Amino acid sequence: MATAATVVVAVCSSPHVINIQNINCSRHYSYPARISAHNLVINNNRSFGSSASDLLIRRWKGAERTKKEQPNGVWALPRAKATVGTEDFIVEPATNVKFLTSLNVPGGSSSLSLAGTGFREKKIAIISVKVYAAGLYVDTTIKSYLAAWSGKLGSQIEQDNLFFNAVFEAPVEKSLQIVLVRDIDGETFWGALDEALSPRLKTTGAAEQKALDIFRETFRGKSLKRGTTIYLNWLKSSIMLVSISSDGSPSVADATIDSPAVAFALFDVYFGSHPVSPPLKKSVASGLASII
Repeated sequence: MATAATVVVAVCSSPHVINIQNINCSRHYSYPARISAHNLVINNNRSFGSSASDLLIRRWKGAERTKKEQPNGVWALPRAKATVGTEDFIVEPATNVKFLTSLNVPGGSSSLSLAGTGFREKKIAIISVKVYAAGLYVDTTIKSYLAAWSGKLGSQIEQDNLFFNAVFEAPVEKSLQIVLVRDIDGETFWGALDEALSPRLKTTGAAEQKALDIFRETFRGKSLKRGTTIYLNWLKSSIMLVSISSDGSPSVADATIDSPAVAFALFDVYFGSHPVSPPLKKSVASGLASII
């Protein structure tokens, strides 16, 4: 639960410093803020540039606004937001991967907005390592299909399977962006994905098997280096496009998965009852709750 606290901000000369290291500054200001588990926690030995501190203070001050106070169409993600040139992005804190707040995906017809971010861990021997960061993008018109949950908090809809089923079935484009944070070969990536995907398939007829074979072949023989971006784009509930790019900007789809069962099973991997990335599902629930 959020608690009242006094945040001490050291104001330095450079407007570009957002580095939580020990920086000696001569001026300090106290600012009352409400700090939750989702926000950065700062103490007396952490320093920020003046313009950066103003930005973070405004976000902390607004973090507890009710959904009615949120402007329509604006995602209220509890993450530090920064700007590079004219492009806004959200930083996934566990991996430091930057996700643009809006983008156009291969095969898509409109710009999509970031609903939430998270990361995937995989246990290797006895150690859990982060494999990739992920962010879900949706067409903001999705809110008209989620009106039944209007007024609900993210924590209330996070475990609501009907809500995420409605997200999947809404006839708007959705895209999961995956950014690798370690080198991995395509076969290993597919193996881990298939391990979670196959048990979720209710049927494995010829159509489903063909879709799985196409999916597998998309990754076969590929060396997926750190920074590789994978887009899983649901154009509608029955068709999904797969795009892979080593430079983070795929322009075409590498494969088309035409199977309602496989498309839903993959969505369920991330947003079902037992998601492979609980932080992603939690973040998306909060992001969607803020606009409905």
